[in-house]
Amino acid sequence: MSITSSTICCAADALQGLVGYHSKQQQHIVRFSEDSFGMDVEEDSIQPCSEFVWQPLQGDLMTLSRARLGLLLEQRVDERLNISEPLRVYLQRSDLPEIIAERRKAGIVRS
Repeated sequence: MSITSSTICCAADALQGLVGYHSKQQQHIVRFSEDSFGMDVEEDSIQPCSEFVWQPLQGDLMTLSRARLGLLLEQRVDERLNISEPLRVYLQRSDLPEIIAERRKAGIVRS
């Protein structure tokens, strides 16, 4: 299987789960239901994993963050998060620059 930037981006968009920032622990945590975060996670910090891994760059340009993908991988629930082979390869290839892509956040409609 040939792994391209396109397949890596598709794999990132297929990630499952939610990420929220736990203020007392001062770290991001992963859950699979918004109800399971508890009181120490601000509701406005909760976002789908598929959005969490993309960092704004400029305008509609975003960078696929290896650091944030690494945080997800550290959770050791790869199958539940749907971390696939293209993402593992992307994480291992630190000799190549991070992917920059034109994206629009889900749910935002531009006229």
